[in-house]
Amino acid sequence: MPPRTNVLLAPVTVTPTKPLTPSHLKGLLWTDVMYRATAPLAEVSYRYSHTTYHVTEQTVGFWEYLDRVHGELDYAALTEEDIGDLYVSYRSGDRAQSAEALRPYRDAVEHDGWVHPASERMLRLWAGHYARLGMHDPGLVAHQPPGLGLDEMIDRLAAVGLVLDQRPGGGPVYLDLTRHGMPLRRIVSADGRPNYLACALRELLPIVPDHDEVVLLHDRELDPDYQLLDRVLTTVGPTVRRVCLGRVPIDGKITSARHGGWRGHTAGALLRAAGEAMAGAGPAPGTQDDGTAALRLGMRLYFIATLGPGHRQSFRHDLLRQCLTTAARLLNRAGEAAAGGGDELLGALGRHRRDHTYVDPYRLTCSLLGSRRPAPDPGLLSAVYL
Repeated sequence: MPPRTNVLLAPVTVTPTKPLTPSHLKGLLWTDVMYRATAPLAEVSYRYSHTTYHVTEQTVGFWEYLDRVHGELDYAALTEEDIGDLYVSYRSGDRAQSAEALRPYRDAVEHDGWVHPASERMLRLWAGHYARLGMHDPGLVAHQPPGLGLDEMIDRLAAVGLVLDQRPGGGPVYLDLTRHGMPLRRIVSADGRPNYLACALRELLPIVPDHDEVVLLHDRELDPDYQLLDRVLTTVGPTVRRVCLGRVPIDGKITSARHGGWRGHTAGALLRAAGEAMAGAGPAPGTQDDGTAALRLGMRLYFIATLGPGHRQSFRHDLLRQCLTTAARLLNRAGEAAAGGGDELLGALGRHRRDHTYVDPYRLTCSLLGSRRPAPDPGLLSAVYL
C-alpha cells in the first residue's frame, strides 16, 4: 500500500477575548468536518494553538487593560458575554499602551505559559461548547508554544531572502515578497510588537516541511495576509491550499466582534436555543440520545451547507431551526439504513476531494440533502458529524 499523505490543517485562531459568534462557529464547524472527514483517508494534524497568538497586541493589550482598569475582578463568575463586553469597552477606548507596559505579559506567556484569568475562563467556556457540538478539541486549554522564537523566525526568513529587517536602525521588520509581485507587510513594529502574521510564521514554518499538504482556513478579511503566508510556506516545500470563508452577517451587516452586536447570537445563546428546539425531538434511532445528535448535525447543516462558503446570507434563527428538524429526519432515515463497510465510507468521503487530499466540507455536507437522495450512511454520520 502507498504511504498515507500527511495533511496539516491550520485554521485561523480565534483569540479568547470575546464570545464565539456565528462567523466563528462557521469556521470552526467547517474545520471540524474537514478534519474528521479527511482523517480516514490521510494522516491529519490539526494545529490550533492559542498559546502562539496570546502575545498579539489585541490579547495582551486586553489583559493589561483589565488589570489596570478592573483590578481584582472575579473572572470565574463571568459569562462569555460579560468578558466580551469588557473587550468591547477596551477596543472602543484610548488604547495608547506602550511596548513596555505589554512586555511583562508577553514574557509571562513566552516563558511561563501564563494565561490571564479572563481568557482562561473564556477558553473553558469554549471547551464546553466544543463538547456540546461534538467538535474535536485541538487543545484549547493546553500550553502549545510555537516551534520558533521571534528572532529565529526572522532568521529563517532572512536565510531565504524574504525579510526586510530594519531593527539595527531602530525600525520595524517587514515580510518581503516584492520579488513575487506582492507588497511589503510589516510583521514586527519598531518597538518589537509582533502581529498575527508573525505569530503564524513562528508556528508554521518549523512544522510544514513534515507534511505533504497544508490547508489554511481563514476569513475573507484576512485573505491578503494569507496569500503572503501561502507564498512563504510554499517555499518550504509542501503543497499549500487556502480555504477562504465569508463571515456571517447579522441583520445584513458584517462587523467585527470587537464592536459588539452579538447579543443573542453567541455560541452559548445559539446552543441554548437549539437545545430548547430539540428538547422534544426524541432519541436518535438505536441510541438513548436526548437530541444531541440532531443538534450536532443540524448546526453543521446550517453553518456549512446552508450558509455555504460565501458571505451574502445573514444569520437566520428560523433557518437554523429548519436545519435541526432536517437533521432529526436524516437521523431517522439513517437509523433504518444499514451501515456501510469501510470501503464504502472511504468511497463516500473520497468523492469530495477533487485535486486535493482534504475532503471538502461543503460538498460532503450538501450531499446529505435532497429528497431523492438515499438515506445517509449511519457510519458516515457517526464518523464525521456526531
